[in-house]
Amino acid sequence: MTDGKVVFVEGALPGEIVLADVIRRKASYEIARSVAIHRPSSERREPRCPHFSVCGGCVTQYAQPRLQVAAKQRWLEETLSRIGGVRPDIILPPLYGPEWGYRHRARLTVRHIAKKGGVLVGFHERRSSFVADMDSCEVLPPAISALIPELRTMVDRLSIRDRLPQIEVAVGDEIAALVFRNLAPLTAADEGVLKDFGDVSGAWIWLQPAGPESAHPFHPASGPRLDYTLPEFDLRIAFLPTDFTQVNHAVNRALVSRAMKLLDPRAGERIGDMFCGLGNFALPIAVLGAEVHGVEGSRLLVQRARENAVRNGLAGRASFAVANLFTVSRASLAEFGRLDKLLIDPPREGALELVKALPDTGAGRIVYISCHPASLARDAGVLVKTKGYRLSAAGIANMFPHTAHVESIALFERPGSRI
Repeated sequence: MTDGKVVFVEGALPGEIVLADVIRRKASYEIARSVAIHRPSSERREPRCPHFSVCGGCVTQYAQPRLQVAAKQRWLEETLSRIGGVRPDIILPPLYGPEWGYRHRARLTVRHIAKKGGVLVGFHERRSSFVADMDSCEVLPPAISALIPELRTMVDRLSIRDRLPQIEVAVGDEIAALVFRNLAPLTAADEGVLKDFGDVSGAWIWLQPAGPESAHPFHPASGPRLDYTLPEFDLRIAFLPTDFTQVNHAVNRALVSRAMKLLDPRAGERIGDMFCGLGNFALPIAVLGAEVHGVEGSRLLVQRARENAVRNGLAGRASFAVANLFTVSRASLAEFGRLDKLLIDPPREGALELVKALPDTGAGRIVYISCHPASLARDAGVLVKTKGYRLSAAGIANMFPHTAHVESIALFERPGSRI
């Protein structure tokens, strides 16, 4: 603390003595950046990535994994208390997965920089729109990391190298897809270069000339399905490379497993899966014997969820509908029919209108998956203070190791029910 203000120091760990420069001043706090570590913490370690000092990703990899997770758990608890005015009865043990090679989704930026020798492919530099000069990435699967130098060479050969701003990576259990955002048509020579790259790398090549719905397979024109498995529930969930899926397959499996234990679906129950996406949570609910009704704003994702239900033999217990849950009202929510329990998995904005629309009597149990502690805390305040729920349990899932991203899960129950 300096001059009565809290100072947040980037690059420092609790208990360390550091030399730091202030980089931003606010009325009630300051942000500084450490420039020298005089007394390091026992929880400090050498960053594994050779691009750590430049790349803007994985900025906390100098801290041991347990410390990273403890900080996220503490941040969740503090945010629930500060914004929502609520505290969980039980703190759930954190969910871990692999800390390296975990990232099965990524958006790589592409830039042609002549003074740096040609094309750069990678993530942005810290606090910058520039692309880091990198030839590997420790959090991408090794096979994808190894493609970065080859992607740089290949894109440099294209006539549209200045009109190709990004490559989206989507990795399934068996294959990987690369979606090239092409802002100009490919020449015949360009098509040959891309096809050769796909043949050698084994990647499924897609093109996206406009918005996400314009994405289409290029080479091969049709190929094996992208999918991931949830072995505990004997499920295989197919997706397209532009669909939303969790980046960390291992942590997603653990998160689904915990969600099902907290939700406790039972035969005879009708459960709502709000913001259901591809059916990541809806289909395990159906496997466990309950009837599930999934609701999602994206028509394409609802179509995919229905297809996944059919492929997994669950169409009889899983139904899906398209609806805008950001404008839902009590009347429109009632149109979904009886819902004994709810699973809510919204984007960063949270589910404020949905929780405000919940009837004063209804779902006895809600499992809320969140990717943003602040919106979870806000919605938790509504559920506890105006809807009569108690926050029975909450905890984090380390979906994005080495980053400040906090994925969490919370259980809300009506009085009288038990975990």
